[in-house]
Amino acid sequence: MPDIHRRQSVTVNIGGVRVGSSAPVVVQSMTNTDTADVESTVQQIAALARAGSEMVRITVNNDDAAKAVPYIRDGIAAKGWTTPIIGDFHYNGHQLLTKYPDCAEALAKYRINPGNCSIGRKDDDNFRTMVEVAVKHQKPVRIGVNWGSLDQALLTKMMDENSKLSDPLPARDVMMEAMVVSAVDNAAAAERYGLRRDQIILSAKVSGVRDLVDVYTELARRCDNALHLGLTEAGMGMKGVVASTAGLAPLLLAGIGDTIRVSLTPTPGGDRSEEVRCGQQILQSLGIRSFMPQVTSCPGCGRTTSTYFQKLAEDVQGYLVESMPEWKKIYPGVEELKLAVMGCIVNGPGESKHANIGISLPGTFEDPKAPVYIDGKLHTTLKGDHIVEEFQVILDQYVQNRYGNGTHVINTAKPETVEPPVFAVLP
Repeated sequence: MPDIHRRQSVTVNIGGVRVGSSAPVVVQSMTNTDTADVESTVQQIAALARAGSEMVRITVNNDDAAKAVPYIRDGIAAKGWTTPIIGDFHYNGHQLLTKYPDCAEALAKYRINPGNCSIGRKDDDNFRTMVEVAVKHQKPVRIGVNWGSLDQALLTKMMDENSKLSDPLPARDVMMEAMVVSAVDNAAAAERYGLRRDQIILSAKVSGVRDLVDVYTELARRCDNALHLGLTEAGMGMKGVVASTAGLAPLLLAGIGDTIRVSLTPTPGGDRSEEVRCGQQILQSLGIRSFMPQVTSCPGCGRTTSTYFQKLAEDVQGYLVESMPEWKKIYPGVEELKLAVMGCIVNGPGESKHANIGISLPGTFEDPKAPVYIDGKLHTTLKGDHIVEEFQVILDQYVQNRYGNGTHVINTAKPETVEPPVFAVLP
């Protein structure tokens, strides 16, 4: 796979997590709990961390939320997580950070939206106060420009200047330019007020895919700050996943972006961790990072028998998701594992040979047997009603042998005994 040449940016240390071109692209997320509810927030941060979120942002919007932050930090630590917690501030951040120094100290980073902290109005005192608190506590800051809350004075000025041109630009282009100017100018202001460049991350969030690509391409050209990528509101379900992938992929392939978030709208009671897994999958699909073993499975066609292979692929994927938190601790490199679960003879054996472990289930009118390939060679052929459980035994054995002690020894004998099944036996 061709190398991706990362844009060179200054590296920022956020509570022990390095962000910048000399470090891997980082996946982060944000809670949607009431921050004042310490227990719920701690539980969600732990769930996001377990899913792989390397930083978690929380809303700090009132006194009760600010008071809760140190207890949230302690609660996370008590659960064994060192995940940096980021405070998200709007409008009253200057008051909360000065009023509650324990909150300011407990957070690993502050996120400041310059459009929501007096920038462009009478003065930038509120912005300056927040930066000076960050300097005092030696905390990095993300200056997050958002097109929904852009500095209106700056935008109005640039729109007026554009209207006087003989060939004025479209309003959309002026807005994109205003976002870039706002981010760069506020980064310069933060440095004037005492922050070092290696304490500043920039973002320029929009909701449109083409807008995202354009604004970050230009921002990347004009600064060397680390950049945080993401649509400000990606949407729900498939729309959110597709839009985020379409927007982030061209930037990441161009080497732009040091930390990402996929801002999915969860269904009521849905799993917030889904956005973490989506971000990881984007990076892994692009060959930028590996987070967990990948399962290749065919879409099915008239050759495949019912939903047998689909269920097997789903069960294998679910088993990997559940196993990875423990596997990562004891099996270094297991995230590089590749599996194939195929439904018939057309592409099944070929795809299986390209994977570390592959199984090709029998299609319609094919012999009722499932050849299993290990590292390109036929290992065994499974038959009968226990193919699912037997394949899992082979998978577990492969992981233990290859990643447990650095050797690659496979018992070529077909398993005679099977532990109680983890997967349901299919009819």
